[in-house]
Amino acid sequence: MGKYPPNAFGLYDMHGNVLEWCADWYDQSYYKDSPTADPAGPATGSARVLRGGGYGVSLVTLRSAHRDSAVPSFRGCHVGFRVVRVH
Repeated sequence: MGKYPPNAFGLYDMHGNVLEWCADWYDQSYYKDSPTADPAGPATGSARVLRGGGYGVSLVTLRSAHRDSAVPSFRGCHVGFRVVRVH
């Protein structure tokens, strides 16, 4: 299992590995007028959302609420993805 105890969702070792690609398109001002419950993100865009923080980034960004962006063709050793299974 994980190196540390699970978080409130029962997930292990969620912070500090890499920034995670998200399916949402990025819009810097999207959250100003978005729904408060489960916002889906804009329908189109030129960059995708990156969430969290990884090794080699400042401690300020080392949290799941941190939001950044990159064009889909971007590659870097500090960016990855998480496989998710929807029930």
